[in-house]
Amino acid sequence: MGKVNVLVVDDASFIRDLLKKGLRDHFPGIQIEEAINGRKAQQLLARATVDLILCDWEMPEMSGLELLTWCREQERLKGTPFIMVTSRGDKENVIQAIQAGVSDYIGKPFSNEQLVTKVKKALTRSGRLEDLMTSAPNRLPNAGGFANDSLAALTGGKAEVVRPAAAPVAPSAKPAAPAPSTSSAAQAPGGRGQAQLRLPAGVLAGVIKALSLKDAQLVVRRGDPLPQVLESAVLDLEQGEGGEVARLNGYLHAVAALEPRPDSEWLLLTFRFVDRDPQKLDYLSRLIARGTAQKHFVPGA
Repeated sequence: MGKVNVLVVDDASFIRDLLKKGLRDHFPGIQIEEAINGRKAQQLLARATVDLILCDWEMPEMSGLELLTWCREQERLKGTPFIMVTSRGDKENVIQAIQAGVSDYIGKPFSNEQLVTKVKKALTRSGRLEDLMTSAPNRLPNAGGFANDSLAALTGGKAEVVRPAAAPVAPSAKPAAPAPSTSSAAQAPGGRGQAQLRLPAGVLAGVIKALSLKDAQLVVRRGDPLPQVLESAVLDLEQGEGGEVARLNGYLHAVAALEPRPDSEWLLLTFRFVDRDPQKLDYLSRLIARGTAQKHFVPGA
């Protein structure tokens, strides 16, 4: 039946590269197109045929939700698997995506195993998995269970029939874990506000030491395993009096001991932002301008 074509849509080149590498490592024969936002993806889809769309939610010009809505209005794209890859994991956001016709959901940050499992599941449903299995027969994950299976949890395995009154449960990239203790953050060396950093392996609570439009420096208690350089992550920021949460995507640019000794209890993490969303950048600018004052970062979703 020919090659399997996947479209990756995200305004952050770092996230696009993560997705492309994860796909190519497990499916060597896969063909990948990419777009920097929904508008560019729309233009590409108007002239090309794809078997799967992996798309961010928050992007300039046209969001992932708007692209999804448009796709479901096109006769030839109605049945194309569409996986939302985003840090928006709140119940309301998930309901919106399901009602618009999303096929599945991957929460940021994600592991390669979660990505490959979701892709395998989507292509199985569309009948295109066999081509990938032919090109990479020994590199597919165990089909016994699907990690991060948010839509199954939300719809009981029946994503085709959605009823908003069903009161679904917000998804998570991993099985629910105990919330991080804020006491460890409170005991950290003084900073500019509390922070929560979500990594594929779990959540780190700490404090912000410095903040710019480019990155944030966080102090966290040393634990096991240690955070890894270039590991993708999400930083949750509170914005506005209503307690809305801005989720900033990025990666760990540097990990160092806070004190100049090998048994330092605290680590200094440099988190580099990859988002180019104007609303997030505007919020960061205002947060920096007012010196964060007593504005605290919320231990988030």
